[in-house]
Amino acid sequence: MAGNGSSPGKSAGIHHITAIAGEPKRHVAFYRELLGLRMVKRTVNFDDPTTWHLYYGDETGTPGTALTFFVWNQLPSGHHGSGEPQEIAFSVPESSLAFWRKRLSEKGIAVKDSARFGDNVIAFEDADGHKLEIVGAKGAEAIPGWSNGDVPAEHAIRGFHGITLEVSNPALTARVLNQVFGFEPDGVEGDRHRFRAGDGAIGNVVDLRVTPGATRASQGTGTVHHVAFRATGDEQEMEFRRRALEIGLRPTDQVPRHYFRSVYFREPNGILFEIATDDPGFTVDEPKERLGKQLLLPPWHEQRRKQIEAVLPPLE
Repeated sequence: MAGNGSSPGKSAGIHHITAIAGEPKRHVAFYRELLGLRMVKRTVNFDDPTTWHLYYGDETGTPGTALTFFVWNQLPSGHHGSGEPQEIAFSVPESSLAFWRKRLSEKGIAVKDSARFGDNVIAFEDADGHKLEIVGAKGAEAIPGWSNGDVPAEHAIRGFHGITLEVSNPALTARVLNQVFGFEPDGVEGDRHRFRAGDGAIGNVVDLRVTPGATRASQGTGTVHHVAFRATGDEQEMEFRRRALEIGLRPTDQVPRHYFRSVYFREPNGILFEIATDDPGFTVDEPKERLGKQLLLPPWHEQRRKQIEAVLPPLE
């Protein structure tokens, strides 16, 4: 597990990223089998319990590794554009890029190679249109990898490298990253402005990008719903909330999410940000060895289990 890597007044980086998926079986096969991520929780959207909410990550879904999806099979495709979290970048050892290039190509997935801020990057998309990247990240080899039995542990995705936010006014989002979460500027390359949190090895990079002429994004299948940033616990979460209020944002009260506690707000370019606590984590309601094996419901939905199970589409 990667360390926190943050000072008391700063976030350690990304806690989780939540996106919107379509056809369930195809989706699960891609992320669990092809990318080799562990499904660490199968539950429902707490606000819409007729819909799957699936969590993937490392062995325990450590903060900085958790990629989650609302699976809305009948939702129309979204439109990529401004005001949207776009490329989800995963971190792997630099020596693993050849493995991933070959694996993706053999599965018929088009890949594009590039270099960015000194790192080599493989870009590709899933069948829903999510923009994904695998980054050969310095130091990633020091983080233990989890194997699904197909992707060897030494080549496994270690967690997030970061996220690219497509924005029309980067200065406004930069202010939020810096003044609320403590991210620091970490260079400019082309149309990208990089910000970095702490010295952790995963999930601490946010790139802001402006694409001239980009139309406004619309949410749907194939788009990212929100980005959550780490708070060590309630005290730090409330400090980040206070800072958000101080600069004129409108954060919610704390919302219990069973596996973490959340505060939400929209930053000035319209992207939904979340503050999420590192605790209690995904082993709060099932042991590590059983993670993701069965439908888990929060206590307030448990009495409706039979009705919920009857309407959820099969995943395998």
